[in-house]
Amino acid sequence: MHPKALQLAELLWGTMILLDDTDVSFLIGAPWRLIFYAAEQGNDELLSKLIHAYPDLIFKVDDHGHTIFHIAVLYRHERIFNLIYDIGSIKDLILVIEDKKNNNILHLAARLPPPNRLNIVAGAASPNAAGVFVEVNKLMPPFYVGAKNNKGKTAGTLFTRTHKTLMKEGELWMKKTAESCMLVATLIATVVFAAAFTVPGSVKQDTGAPNFIRKASLTIFAISDTISLISSSCSILTFLSILTSRYAEDDFLWSLPLKLLLGLFTLFISIVAMMAVFCTTLFIVFKEGTIVPAALAVAFAPLPLIMFIIQQIRLILDVVQLISLSNSLFHKTQKGKQLKKQKQL
Repeated sequence: MHPKALQLAELLWGTMILLDDTDVSFLIGAPWRLIFYAAEQGNDELLSKLIHAYPDLIFKVDDHGHTIFHIAVLYRHERIFNLIYDIGSIKDLILVIEDKKNNNILHLAARLPPPNRLNIVAGAASPNAAGVFVEVNKLMPPFYVGAKNNKGKTAGTLFTRTHKTLMKEGELWMKKTAESCMLVATLIATVVFAAAFTVPGSVKQDTGAPNFIRKASLTIFAISDTISLISSSCSILTFLSILTSRYAEDDFLWSLPLKLLLGLFTLFISIVAMMAVFCTTLFIVFKEGTIVPAALAVAFAPLPLIMFIIQQIRLILDVVQLISLSNSLFHKTQKGKQLKKQKQL
């Protein structure tokens, strides 16, 4: 928020909380739904200030019976969830609150997020809603995990039904991506494997040893070729494991994103090493003559690497965001500790 806007909100809130609790509840719920709109938009900074001044705010509910805690899960705003994560037993009380349709917070985690939040949370790799559901499920008391809403649906049943299409789309996308990348890795492995038996500069007729065996360039060639072959092979195996995955809900949380990230990394390493093999070969071949072709090759060698990074950076960032979000979702924060301390006072 703009500093002045935040300061104004604090001043207005400081005046508002001097009213009776009934009046505060009316002003929050009826005319302008301040805290609930802030929760929908993910404005954790404003909510932090308001809650610090008026801790009972966490118990206020909107027209649907949702607290800001529930809205944070529904709209996938983990920072707002974390504001009230470390408030002790109060957290357990909020977890079991049911809305007007008898949905608890786990039912809300089982729903699909709004379209504008679905892309942010899921990214390009897989539906991260599985991570949200798993994390909330860990916090829920066992008795309420299997609770049913007014339609007789448990949170697990609701999650399977609402995410069936999304899981299928994620599986299809993951397989197509793995197949394409594995094809590239296979081509690289084939090329560098053949290059290992085609030593630049030919070999000695009597011994079969390379003519430039004592040259540093040939050593670089051998090391680069080995790295490229190993990394491309690792990439092939990684993408193969993605294709043969069972594609269960839990796999979308950690296994598949990590495998995809590892496959892309090893593929990038294999491309780097392959370009090093190509440049080194040119230096060996043109060592006794002009080195202009070799110099040009070295100058343009980074171009494929730069193109790879530019074209895949969005995918890589999405996968990293997916993993980090799953790791950081609904964990203790310093703000939560401060709120807990103030609540005790």
